[in-house]
Amino acid sequence: MAPERDGDSGKFTEQYPREAFLQAVADLENATTAKVAERVSCSYDLAYRRLNALAEDDEIARTQIGSSFVWTR
Repeated sequence: MAPERDGDSGKFTEQYPREAFLQAVADLENATTAKVAERVSCSYDLAYRRLNALAEDDEIARTQIGSSFVWTR
């Protein structure tokens, strides 16, 4: 699905806003990358990249458990 343009400014609208990822992490008991991707309805790779960016900005924390990451606020 291609991003849509805002009718007034012509700018692209963000299909997966950062708030969606933050809310998914807050809502899920064990917020793994796969569960967040499912909640946001995006690919695993996109979720992983966005979650890592949020962790780099100190908005969420990442804990590795086995081969999975669990994200917390």
